[in-house]
Amino acid sequence: METDSKVKKHLISRKIDRFFIKIYKTSSFTVRYFKESFTSPHEVGEFVQQCYNIGYKSLSLITLTGFITGYVFTKQSRPSLAEFGATSWIPSLVGIAMIRALAPLVTALICAGKVGSSIGAEIGSMKVTEQIDAMEVSAVNPYKYLVVTRVTASTLMVPILMMYTGLVGLMGSFLNVATSEQTSLSTFFHNAFERITMLDITSSLIRSLAYGFTIGIVGCYKGYHTTQGTQGVGKAANAAVVASMFLIFIEEVIIVQIVNWFR
Repeated sequence: METDSKVKKHLISRKIDRFFIKIYKTSSFTVRYFKESFTSPHEVGEFVQQCYNIGYKSLSLITLTGFITGYVFTKQSRPSLAEFGATSWIPSLVGIAMIRALAPLVTALICAGKVGSSIGAEIGSMKVTEQIDAMEVSAVNPYKYLVVTRVTASTLMVPILMMYTGLVGLMGSFLNVATSEQTSLSTFFHNAFERITMLDITSSLIRSLAYGFTIGIVGCYKGYHTTQGTQGVGKAANAAVVASMFLIFIEEVIIVQIVNWFR
């Protein structure tokens, strides 16, 4: 019995040690990003390429998702508002929902699945094939070239994609409203933005910046610390998506609570 209890205590202590070691590695990895971001040389060409990969190559999926979100949300809201004779509130309702909540969150989740897994798999494959070690031998800073460019690109591109998602979502909502009530485009957008404040727009941009940074840093961290060969690449991609989404939801709760204090 004493032996079993000692073994259990030893296992628990090892798990606690691994937990704090992982926190230390994650913190060091993140702090290093801020240090490397402000030192020369800057990999401008790779940064532009990553902006293209993260931003432009995500447009088709973002367009489809945003449009369907706006259209379906409007269609689902109509019966409830019609019971109170308040269908004229639909543009305002959709505008508030898209700008305050749906556009940032939908964009972040789409990018976590598409961009996060791509970054984790790409860097992970370079890690297991020793390409990162080869870059160090050739006097290239692999962290600056691989991590800083991708994290910065995702941090900047996610807010831009968020604004695009909001616009496309409103267009999907307008299509539903126009076919049902013959509302003009100018009237729809006037009503949609009538109750939107600068705080709503600012909070959405801040959340998108936080989500973009989280997606980039988690994907790079999982890829940069890939082990177990090619099997580890798949695990890194999967872990990047799961961890990113988990952190995005936590950030959503925290930021919304802070914004509500100012509202």
